[in-house]
Amino acid sequence: MDVVVLGSGAADGWPNPFCSCTSCLDAAARREIRGQTAALVDDTLLLDCGPETPSAATRAGRSLARVRVLLVTHAHPDHLGPQALLWRSWVSGLEELCVVGPAAALEDCRGWVGPDDPVRFVAVGAGDRLRLDDYDIRVLPARHRVFVDGDAVLYDVTGPDGTRLLWATDTGTWPRSWFDAVADARYDTVFLEETFGDHVVDSVGHLGFDGFSEMVGSMGRVGAVTDRTDVVAVHLSHHNPPFDELERRLEAVGARPGRDGECVRAGGSLPTGRRVFVTGGARSGKSRYAENLFADVTDLVYVAAGGPAGDDPEWTRRVQLHQRRRPPSWTTLETTQVTDVLCTTTTPVLVDCLSTWLSARLDHHGVWDSGDVSGVRDDVDQLVTAWEQCTVSVVAVSNEVGSGVVPATASGRLFRDELGRLNAAIANISETVVLMIAGRPLVL
Repeated sequence: MDVVVLGSGAADGWPNPFCSCTSCLDAAARREIRGQTAALVDDTLLLDCGPETPSAATRAGRSLARVRVLLVTHAHPDHLGPQALLWRSWVSGLEELCVVGPAAALEDCRGWVGPDDPVRFVAVGAGDRLRLDDYDIRVLPARHRVFVDGDAVLYDVTGPDGTRLLWATDTGTWPRSWFDAVADARYDTVFLEETFGDHVVDSVGHLGFDGFSEMVGSMGRVGAVTDRTDVVAVHLSHHNPPFDELERRLEAVGARPGRDGECVRAGGSLPTGRRVFVTGGARSGKSRYAENLFADVTDLVYVAAGGPAGDDPEWTRRVQLHQRRRPPSWTTLETTQVTDVLCTTTTPVLVDCLSTWLSARLDHHGVWDSGDVSGVRDDVDQLVTAWEQCTVSVVAVSNEVGSGVVPATASGRLFRDELGRLNAAIANISETVVLMIAGRPLVL
């Protein structure tokens, strides 16, 4: 399952727009702006839908048009914005939407649905199990309430590919007997709320650091969480410390903070294999897809390989957009010495992109004037060897330029041909090759 985190913040987000505490100022300075917690699974299943969720999906480059199942945990307004059902009704031709949740939450939705809208409601409570759209869904109890006990739930979801996730927001710490329901679950991914940090509150309906640690430990003892489980803290608020300290403290209990817009691949962040090659046309989503493969990796070398020389404002704006997307813990190297990086690195590497690297090597060898590509092909051979022998996880991005019309110039044809050879060589020794088309990944 591919899960896009549409929001990882608490009801008031993080930073809180009315607050100037140290935590909020740190989040704002980092541009780590978290909206209300929700997630989109495989573009077809939506986990919670607060009032910010539809816009968050658009900002993440995702459409909700294919969503056929909405799992609602409870009726608090940051988890349920029923007006989205009205907005959906303004679009014709959509498939039926099945809205699943506690009966009280569904009652809040019914007034937003017309008699002819393709919407079906399924009321559930803890202990229920259902199968919808090839997803096996188990309903678990939440130690949280809107008005009465039982009007909030959590979800255990197994996807068509057999991967399994736990959507555990909102809840306080579970009593011991509740863990029997998740014994030996061996979740691939757990999304667990961590709202209050060290803030002492009377409510039992949310977790702070101590409760979060207790929940993860208890799930580990019953086999729900293993050393391969990606535990993602969500529903984060400014009651937590600044990000660096938060990250360190979560890491100590085997977890990490979630980020708005990140794509989490349940069962592992990378597709099959250590070497992944991502190619596609301009604006097809190559770079964002490649970055999301490493969404849960904090120690990564990002190789910005080449680029046009001279003063180009439009290119500078593109570079700045890419830079703002990268987590601050990543190391960026602006270099064409990609082979050297692959040969020496001990941490995962993302190379973006091979087409700019090739252009820089053509410049270096003066090929545009001489037409002699022997030096460039030697560089390519060395790069391919380093790619094959690299011992860490590596992802490379490149452009697919051979599918259009024949370039009108000799230099254009030369670049097309040499990039085609380079792409083919890298793809040939990569365990996974992904072709991006209109923002959608096609694994070849």
